[in-house]
Amino acid sequence: MTLHKIFFILLSGLYVSSAYPANFSITPVKDNLYQFSNGTHHAVFVVTDEGIALTDPISEAAAKWLKGELKSRFDVPVRYVIYSHNHPDHVYGGEVFAEPGVSFIAHQWARDDLLATQADTEIPELVFNDEMRIFLGDTQIDLRYHGPNNGKGSISINFPQQRVLHVVDWIVLGRMPYKTLPGYDIRGMINSTRDVLAMDFDILVGGHADTGNKDDVRFYLSYLEQLYEAVLDGMRKGKSLQQLQQEIRLDEFESLKMYEEWLPLNIQGVYNDLIDQSYLHLRQE
Repeated sequence: MTLHKIFFILLSGLYVSSAYPANFSITPVKDNLYQFSNGTHHAVFVVTDEGIALTDPISEAAAKWLKGELKSRFDVPVRYVIYSHNHPDHVYGGEVFAEPGVSFIAHQWARDDLLATQADTEIPELVFNDEMRIFLGDTQIDLRYHGPNNGKGSISINFPQQRVLHVVDWIVLGRMPYKTLPGYDIRGMINSTRDVLAMDFDILVGGHADTGNKDDVRFYLSYLEQLYEAVLDGMRKGKSLQQLQQEIRLDEFESLKMYEEWLPLNIQGVYNDLIDQSYLHLRQE
């Protein structure tokens, strides 16, 4: 075998190609469903006799690696590329899969934003407002918009036969929400997560951090709810951001990665959201 040939290592269910950076990986999730990762960002794909449906390509480099892996391992064509939302760290690289027979799908607001900002990735031609159902081979895929939460047009991607749900950015398991919650609608995140918990699934694969179950999602939701209530209560009492950052402790959630580092930043994110969205600082209370 030459240095230019690709060979694969199977180790504890994790496949890694030795010809590419070690942070690119494919991991089986359940049945014909797999997780694709660059180490910090995750997407999923499902393999059927009629082709492959995959979610976010993540980046040009990641998409090129994945395209080669799919060809080598499964040798069936990609039929669908589904964008989870509009953020470039998830949907860039789409052009790698843009060829005849491949359909790109997104929520209408994600597509509108990609067009309006002249995003350098493939623009989806299929859009929906509330829900969309896809069948590929014997596999069903359900797409649903849950309202505003993070980014534009962020959706859940449900594989009901596998009982696996994929959500990117607005549900993060095993780790704190990102820093100052840039682009997050905190109440929208809470409402969307409550909506997700009413769905029927066993496994949630996130776009970042850990894979988990419904109990993990409930734990995450409880953190968001308690964070929001603590910041809101303090602001209504006239406390400054600095006071809130000094006083608020949610030690029930200290097991979450980045708890100490990001709790003050999460507080700042909610504080700013309540000012930006609700003008809470203008209330005469």
